[in-house]
Amino acid sequence: MVPLRDRSVSPQRSWVLGAWATLWLVGCASLVSAQDNARPTTAAGQAAASEIASWSVPFGGNAFVTSGEMPQRRRGAARWDNPEVVQSVYFHVDRQAELQIALQATVPGGPSQIRATLAGQPVTVELQGDQPTTTPLGNIHVEQAGYVRVDLQGVSKRGAVFAEPTALEIRSATAGLVVSCVKDNEGNRFYWGRRGPSVHLAFVVPQERPTEWFYNELTVPVGLDPIGSYFMANGFGEGYFGMQVNSPEERRVLFSVWSPFATDNPRDIPEDQRIVMLAKGEGVYTGEFGNEGSGGQSYLRFPWKAGTTYRFLNRAKPDGKGNTVYTGWFYAPETERWQLIASFLRPQTDKHLTGIHSFLENFSDRYGWQERLCHYGNQWVRDIEGNWAAVEQARFTGDDIARRGYRLDFAGGVEGNQFFLRNCGFFDANVSLGSRFTRLANERSAPEIEWDQLEGLTVGLQ
Repeated sequence: MVPLRDRSVSPQRSWVLGAWATLWLVGCASLVSAQDNARPTTAAGQAAASEIASWSVPFGGNAFVTSGEMPQRRRGAARWDNPEVVQSVYFHVDRQAELQIALQATVPGGPSQIRATLAGQPVTVELQGDQPTTTPLGNIHVEQAGYVRVDLQGVSKRGAVFAEPTALEIRSATAGLVVSCVKDNEGNRFYWGRRGPSVHLAFVVPQERPTEWFYNELTVPVGLDPIGSYFMANGFGEGYFGMQVNSPEERRVLFSVWSPFATDNPRDIPEDQRIVMLAKGEGVYTGEFGNEGSGGQSYLRFPWKAGTTYRFLNRAKPDGKGNTVYTGWFYAPETERWQLIASFLRPQTDKHLTGIHSFLENFSDRYGWQERLCHYGNQWVRDIEGNWAAVEQARFTGDDIARRGYRLDFAGGVEGNQFFLRNCGFFDANVSLGSRFTRLANERSAPEIEWDQLEGLTVGLQ
């Protein structure tokens, strides 16, 4: 987070009756866009905008419950009636700035008081109005580019809830300032924005011969593995393989393969295009998945630990009948063996591994404010003739939320002989998408695999 210095957090400051009122009287209908800083088109609006600009930061995509519990509902705002709940709203500024901050909210059932914390300084304000009303919270000075956090907590209320907030309203006279946030819900972007930006490493591999095997090692630093994390190690054009944090008690090793039939509903897949489970390891669940494409899914409930390095090995091999067999194995130092996760047959597919990559994502929108980090090291690929090659180059990419700049808390790079990915947490050390990384050469030789000990090695290929 950027360092902030409190300039004035009293809502009774003179700007409440001055510039703020002027803005809303002459320029309310033409707020300046957080994306492009476009100015209002009316003559009165242009005069006001030459000195001050405004941005709206919607709660729908930028607010999180960072303390306490507030039930979430799929439709409409959650019920803010618990004084232990802290709601935190985040937005990004691209330079040092003077900011004036206000809250847009409806207060059904009578007035209430809330505590707003700006620049580390709390101030209590009164909210009222059964129609959307904008209430000033205060002024802050931002020392440098980065994320700004505003905390809100209920103090007292007459009605059932403290308020039904909809947005923070930001104003500034800082020249050229760009304020970034998840600004719209087109394509359900509030949900994807709360999940946070997904980031990827697209690995550069030899192209002389088809790649049959991919080996990768994954380490999650202690304390950077919150709920909702998916640390994906071995990705390929038709699926993915990695580790998840599903709850405080449950962690999984997940391996999935998409159907060649494009749909988000697995029940729509024709019988001749369904993923076929050929084999699975002990204790592994297999089934179908949907919503982000559809196909065959497998996972092992396994209590993997942050700070420990785990190994992943996967293979793609055509069966000679117009299909391809995809298999994944997982090695944990706790068990000291390669365990089969699953082997799937993908119909109407005749290829080896392509699009080899890793990624980091958060799949729970409640936890998109918590930081994640993963190290990926010692990558190797093996071609169809049995030749190993070290993988030492990668290209950094991101999802729609990252590409649009709606969330800027993402990074990737190299630390020694390991790649890393980092996302969420509203940190400021952003790395440009499209960056290319080269890690130090491996100190170790190619992995030694006892092939004849791999369960499921020949299934579907005999």
